[in-house]
Amino acid sequence: MTYATTTTPERTISTQCCIVGGGPAGMMLGLLLARAGVRVAVLEKHQDFLRDFRGDTVHPSTLEILAELGLKQRFDSLPQQRVEQLLVQFADGVHPVVDFRGLKPFPYLAFVPQRDFLNFLADEATRYSGFELHMQTEVTDLLRVGGRIIGVRARTRDGDVAVHAQVVVGCDGRHSDVRARTGLQVDDLGAPMDVLWFQVPRYATDAAHSFGVAGRGSFMALLDREDYWQIAYVLRKGTVPELMAAPIDEFRAEVARRVAFLANRTHALASWSDVKTLQVRVDRLRRWFEPGLLLIGDAAHAMSPIGGVGINLAIQDAVAAGNTLAPVLLRGLTPSVLDLARVQMRRALPTRLVQALQIQLQNRIIAPALAAPRDAALPDMPVLLRGLLELRAVRRIPALVFGLGFQREHVRALPRRPRFTASEVTGPVPHVQQHHA
Repeated sequence: MTYATTTTPERTISTQCCIVGGGPAGMMLGLLLARAGVRVAVLEKHQDFLRDFRGDTVHPSTLEILAELGLKQRFDSLPQQRVEQLLVQFADGVHPVVDFRGLKPFPYLAFVPQRDFLNFLADEATRYSGFELHMQTEVTDLLRVGGRIIGVRARTRDGDVAVHAQVVVGCDGRHSDVRARTGLQVDDLGAPMDVLWFQVPRYATDAAHSFGVAGRGSFMALLDREDYWQIAYVLRKGTVPELMAAPIDEFRAEVARRVAFLANRTHALASWSDVKTLQVRVDRLRRWFEPGLLLIGDAAHAMSPIGGVGINLAIQDAVAAGNTLAPVLLRGLTPSVLDLARVQMRRALPTRLVQALQIQLQNRIIAPALAAPRDAALPDMPVLLRGLLELRAVRRIPALVFGLGFQREHVRALPRRPRFTASEVTGPVPHVQQHHA
């Protein structure tokens, strides 16, 4: 979706909360604050929500948040797949390894293109008069008075603009420009892999579900997007340049060897430009805040792709931030350092627990598997693991951990009546306020 653009000669924007980054955390926090009656401006440096790599998993914990907001029914109308079990292909067949059935209230994982999900949140947020979304607005500096951050300076296609706010929230991802402009210390927890991300056509005769492909030296995940497969190819960290130094034909052959039914359509990878690289990082800030500034989501703690939980932890952070900041801002107050610290205190333990599990899986399973040559044969599922996974109770453990997580958040801020009622809105809201200097 491309949003309409308005220009004004003004060079300063004043708001209560400035959110940097229009990803899941930023858009959810913007919606929650606007819904509570807070004036909020979301700054997104791109012109739309389409990215080379965006996670698509919406876990039961996020579905619960959408239900609390009264948005679940509209969310259900988005193009999506509901997955009750996660399957992995071994040499001896396809085996279920995660089982969401029985989780309450939503016993499934939804796969939704993140572009659609973010447009959905933007459309909902624009129903509230205090919400502004500024596309193609890239933060270039933090504005400070004394030791406090009072806003940001940003570059737009029409020139620079200063955004003044009572609080700035950095939601701009693992490569956060906001974080880079602070003195906050980050602990790098390490990751043994990187990911190649690409698409090949999907045929009607293909398997009708998303699945993983186990392997030695590399492994894959195939996401069913109806008319194409979105594929994540996981390999040992640092080996991407070596792989890409070879002709693309060799990589096409390797993909076909891993998944035989793809052999007749790997020609879709015409060159290495059709393959994007995600450099995996797992890290977290020691402190998520400075006076006037809070960081959440990947900007505060980059997650491993294991379990696909990054989006959902980011949204949990956004709910905790909304619950904490909205009451303060609605009283006309400036959030204190203690207010900002409360968000970290609320979300630090769940983040640490999930990252600890991811690190264990990385070190004990993924790193040894990726250390093998990439031409190693597809393995059989280990006998002991197969026996354990025959028990549905065992398959539910990762569903509980990654699907629901630890210390789930619930929306507490009281809603404000939107400018449009549900009956007045048919389809996407046609206009998002934007400001260009």
